[in-house]
Amino acid sequence: MQLVVARIGRAHGIKGEVTVEVRTDEPELRLGPGAVLFTDPATAGPLTIETGRVHSGRLLLRFEGVRDRTGAEALRNTLLIAEVDPTEMPEEEDEYYDHQLIDLDVVLADGTEVGRIIEISHLPSQDLFIVECPDGSELMIPFVGEIVTEIDLEEQRAVIDPPPGLIDDRAEIVSTRDESDEDAGEGSAEKTGEVSGEKSGEETA
Repeated sequence: MQLVVARIGRAHGIKGEVTVEVRTDEPELRLGPGAVLFTDPATAGPLTIETGRVHSGRLLLRFEGVRDRTGAEALRNTLLIAEVDPTEMPEEEDEYYDHQLIDLDVVLADGTEVGRIIEISHLPSQDLFIVECPDGSELMIPFVGEIVTEIDLEEQRAVIDPPPGLIDDRAEIVSTRDESDEDAGEGSAEKTGEVSGEKSGEETA
């Protein structure tokens, strides 16, 4: 299967190097010298990585046949795509590739449905599952052992044990607003309907 592993940014210097926005947990494997990558748009590639180095915290790549700033700038915003064996697993235990986690069902230990993983967000401090709930709202679930207790690829599910407030904030907000409305003597039934029918945005732990 094909996976996007990076996006080319602006040119760096005058010898054909480009900055790269990395979209893989294994840049040393996917973006190492000699790697041949497909591109989007397809007309820009395939590209073969000639050299790579880190400069000021950013990965810089040079591709075979690209020797000047003009050629490098022409590649800007191009996506780099690697061919990956779908059965391949990371070397470290309890690690997974993003494509193995996308679309997993997220459930509580008792089987209660929470939603479906639609995206993995890689932050400096931790990874997050972006989970789409049945009502269309989204949750952010930290991918840490204390919360994500099991990943079952055969059953296509992720079991979570969320701390208080992680997935039930919306219910608490509705309850709080209901109490405020009652205290103010307003029509709480109508307002409760309006609040509970809204879709919440992204929530953080």
